[in-house]
Amino acid sequence: MSTALDTPPPTGAAAPTEQAPGPTGQSPAPTEQAPAPRGLLPVVLTATFMTALDTFVVNVAVPSVQADLGAGPAVVQWVMAGFGLAIAVGLVTAGRLGDRYGRRRVFALGLALFTLASAACGLAPTATALVGGRVAQGLAAALMGPQVLAILRTAFSGPAQARAFARYGLTMGIGAVFGQLIGGLLIRADLLGLGWRSCFLINLPIGLAALAAVRRCLPESRAPQRPGLDPVGVLLVSVALTALVLPLIQGPGLHWPLWTVLCLATAAVLLAVFAVHQHRATTAQGTPLVDTRLFRSCAFRTGLLAQLAFWLGQASFFLVLALHLQLGRGLDALGSGLVFTAIGLGYLLTSNATHLVTARLGERRTITVGGLLMAVGLGLLALAAYDAGDASVWWLAPGLFVDGFGMGLVIAPVTTVSLAAVEPGLAGAAAGVVATVQQVGGAVGIALIGLVYYGAGDPAAAFGRSVTALAVLELVLVGLVGLLPRRS
Repeated sequence: MSTALDTPPPTGAAAPTEQAPGPTGQSPAPTEQAPAPRGLLPVVLTATFMTALDTFVVNVAVPSVQADLGAGPAVVQWVMAGFGLAIAVGLVTAGRLGDRYGRRRVFALGLALFTLASAACGLAPTATALVGGRVAQGLAAALMGPQVLAILRTAFSGPAQARAFARYGLTMGIGAVFGQLIGGLLIRADLLGLGWRSCFLINLPIGLAALAAVRRCLPESRAPQRPGLDPVGVLLVSVALTALVLPLIQGPGLHWPLWTVLCLATAAVLLAVFAVHQHRATTAQGTPLVDTRLFRSCAFRTGLLAQLAFWLGQASFFLVLALHLQLGRGLDALGSGLVFTAIGLGYLLTSNATHLVTARLGERRTITVGGLLMAVGLGLLALAAYDAGDASVWWLAPGLFVDGFGMGLVIAPVTTVSLAAVEPGLAGAAAGVVATVQQVGGAVGIALIGLVYYGAGDPAAAFGRSVTALAVLELVLVGLVGLLPRRS
């Protein structure tokens, strides 16, 4: 589940609108901030909800897509991973675009493109066209995400800002937790005979209504100095990430031809070149996409690995669970969505109270407890999968609830510890790196767990092996948290 609420906004979107220093070099006296336009929150939260919903609603639509478009396993994985990969590639650059050209302008562009891409997905005649639409959706979502956070930071202050971010987080949680149920209801309703296509086409009236209100409800803001875009860095990281994920998804079905191995080797080389390029830009006081001074902190490096371990399992878990419920247990989309409410209930119970738990236990212990609970929940799911027989699918509910309960304890604190040691001047850059790792982790996780799932012939065995691998990932997370420096 995405948790941008717990993360300072990505590079270029973190800071409120700055005031230029006066002629004597001193900052001018602060001025009272004008109240935010009345419709600002509904507009930006509508875009936020659409992005969160479309991240997860696809899970319950996958079997229908496979039947309707004849999509194979690799295409199904690309429907999921392509969206996350496109967001990962575009996040940091999108923040820079908002700073440079205006956040309202870039937000409106992203919203318009997201609406158009949703239409392309809903009308896709082939599985390949659907993947293209999903990639376009991801790029559009990347344009919107940093602007939403920056607009909330600059339009509100004090208690009003805290309330705005709380509503932002609630919107993300509702879209993520109940996306499967909403998708199931839409597919069951079969509006105008559209079936799974309504999961995407529902964005059209919502997106157009929000777009019509942008100019009236959103103030414009941008950075006082136009930052550079680092086109070389953008190109390097985009090609490197694509070269990494493409062979992981396509390789198994093609029995790992030579080009897949060359792609992986190319990705490693390009990522190394990207790291050198960013380091040189940092030392030359340029405008790198990733400020390499961040990695001097052991806490940041270890926290980033913990983030990767956690997010490798999130999107992939929702995908294999949806496949198991519909293909392995014979549920329809609505029945599958109802089962997902078990994990949603556990998540909502703890996510709303995590700050109280961390105040008592501290972030490291809270993450450890949450990670262990997730491992236990996934273990229960593996047992239920192997011993399913004719048992009710609701035997999965205890494992799902425990997993969701632990997940709610992990998401916020694991982000906090990743950023705790970062100096304030690099907070925005650090948030951009964390958000990118979250998205890349999700895309790569779908590819890796897909290898496990599709490598087993029996549906129950496929799901059991997958959740067992995910339980191991949670134990890796717990081990990494143990390596974090203790905070005073």
